[in-house]
Amino acid sequence: MTQFKAFLIEEAEDGVTSGFKNIDTDDLDPGEVLIKTAYSSVNFKDALAATGAGKVIRRFPCVGGIDLSGVVVESSSDDFKVGQEVIATSYDIGVAHHGGYAEYCRIPAKWVVPMPNGLDLFSSMALGTAGFTAGLAVERMEHNGLNPSAGPVVVNGATGGVGGIAIDILAALGYDVTAMTGKPEQAGYLKDLGANEVLDIASIDLTKIRPLGRETWAGVVDNLGGDILSWMASTVKVGGAIASIGLASSFKFNTTVMPFILRGVTLAGIDSVNAEMAVRRKVWRRLATDMKPRNLDKIVTTVAFDELPATFDLVMQAKMRGRSVVKISD
Repeated sequence: MTQFKAFLIEEAEDGVTSGFKNIDTDDLDPGEVLIKTAYSSVNFKDALAATGAGKVIRRFPCVGGIDLSGVVVESSSDDFKVGQEVIATSYDIGVAHHGGYAEYCRIPAKWVVPMPNGLDLFSSMALGTAGFTAGLAVERMEHNGLNPSAGPVVVNGATGGVGGIAIDILAALGYDVTAMTGKPEQAGYLKDLGANEVLDIASIDLTKIRPLGRETWAGVVDNLGGDILSWMASTVKVGGAIASIGLASSFKFNTTVMPFILRGVTLAGIDSVNAEMAVRRKVWRRLATDMKPRNLDKIVTTVAFDELPATFDLVMQAKMRGRSVVKISD
């Protein structure tokens, strides 16, 4: 039994409370693989869970953190050996199973991904769920026929983690990328990531969305939902593809069937939580090779474990840019 530090989210009479506590390995959930956590990350979902702003946690108490990378210290699975570097994201981690905001984490082997050649403990968490989601979106759009010769791809929510990594990946693959943002002052940053153009959301009249607008985009990576997605759907080219990733603006989506039946547009929902392991491993291998972002150093900020609460506040105030990697232990 080893005692260690964890960020625990608990239920209180007036809502949710969270903070650092000492627990031990006997307190961890069942699983075949015990991991000494090196890094985790901060996603919007993590901030919602820790602050109680969203009904994310499905079991209390729960150690937060939906992402982690680390080294196997115990394993009863033939698939993983002591000393092996691994990644674990999604599934129930950090919402109904003790997660990555702890110095140790015990995970079912079927949720664990071996570290692919080309990534390490830090870079895998610089990607984390955000990078995996972006990679999964590109993989799905390419499966549906997207290629660089088809035309420009637009990414909204561009200054966020998923958006920034998607821009970087697409640009590296040779796509003509437009970054859409409500923060036009970040245009220089977005162009540094690989965007050829930056589109200010404020320049679009969302009160006059036509069933079919001017054909503009071969591909769309949508982090926002709502009226922005409605406008984007109406302006996708014949045979184009939309990857629906998030709902930062709204979970509602008002459109017609016309883009889908008259232009053959594909709307693909991107579910990073329940992706099959074969797909998960394929995307992680691509994130380590042909889809490996070239500008992670511009996207990522490293924060200390003790800085988690302050980082959550910045996320909830929409003051964070890119990705935050949390150093859990050496």
